[in-house]
Amino acid sequence: MMAVMDTKNGPPSGKPFAPHNGIAGPVQGEADATSMPRWCWIGAIWAGFALWDATQTVVVMRAEHMHHRWTYLFITQALGWLPWVLATPIVLRLGWEHPLRWKKLTPWLVHGAACTCIGLAYAALVAAFEMLLDPWAYATPAGPYGALLVQKFFNQLLSFVILYGCVLLVGYLLESRERLARQQMEAARLNEQLSKAQLNALRQQIEPHFLFNTLNAVAGLIRERRNDAAVNMIAALSDLLRRVVNDSQRQEVPLGEELEFLQKYLDIQKARFAERLELRVEVPGELCRARVPSLILQPIVENAVKHGIAKRAEGGAIEISAARVNGVLTLSVYNDGPQLSAKWEKNGGIGLSNVRTRLESLYGDRFELRVGNEDARGVRVAVSVPWRE
Repeated sequence: MMAVMDTKNGPPSGKPFAPHNGIAGPVQGEADATSMPRWCWIGAIWAGFALWDATQTVVVMRAEHMHHRWTYLFITQALGWLPWVLATPIVLRLGWEHPLRWKKLTPWLVHGAACTCIGLAYAALVAAFEMLLDPWAYATPAGPYGALLVQKFFNQLLSFVILYGCVLLVGYLLESRERLARQQMEAARLNEQLSKAQLNALRQQIEPHFLFNTLNAVAGLIRERRNDAAVNMIAALSDLLRRVVNDSQRQEVPLGEELEFLQKYLDIQKARFAERLELRVEVPGELCRARVPSLILQPIVENAVKHGIAKRAEGGAIEISAARVNGVLTLSVYNDGPQLSAKWEKNGGIGLSNVRTRLESLYGDRFELRVGNEDARGVRVAVSVPWRE
């Protein structure tokens, strides 16, 4: 059994709705193709109301055995909704430009005037159809056009107010939903930028940490008069840093590239420890295309070298392995050096702390970091992340 420590934490103006699709809100130049869907929806909804109103009027009256000119009556009832079709985009625009507020009189006057104009247009159109087509088949003429217009207007006045309010309400609801979607998208974009900034800060923390350790190793080789080893280490460090700079914009890299980078780091350590460091890598080739966080293995291996291999005169071995199980990729680093003390958890070091924070930033709670002693000897660190190619 292993003694394991698990870590899985690892528009501002305030108006009720904004312009959309060239209909509601300020229009920017001529209408474009994006305005067509909104026009189609407006036409389809009002056409449904018109057909329903005309049909139920004709059917009910025929069922009551009334005698009217049914075709003309159907046309009159259906086309009477035309002013509402044409006025709906204007109502939506007014709703954006003049949001209703209890303490402001002007928006109420504007919307009241608009509702009155639409009602008058409706009454004028219906009165004209009745004068021309006589759909009700009156025995005597319907009377003067002006009187008929006024009669139609006041008979439907309450319906006009309710319809106008419904159009405004639907516009508010639709735009509220769209505004919420925009806010969610903006929040997601900001979270992504924040995550990238955090990851870049962590990378900048890891890279100097590694650089200082390597330079200390070079200084040690020079003191030991192992100049050739020191020169080789400096050359390898230069190559390694060039690779770090080139990959600085990538938060994830293929596992194969991560292993190549790690090998360059281990080449530097081999120059320092010579034969005292033994490396074994067991990673199936088909796993090398998996995406893993950049620089995820280097701080883990560095800890294994610093707290394991460097503390033993005879050195030791580091084993790196990878496995995929049920859509989860697990990377494992084992060293056969001294086991962790009971106080280690409180002093885990900057390397594993940054590894944990980076994993949390990239995967949320969809990762697992396990650090623990093996039964016989040594320490194993395992990182499990979602499989992604």
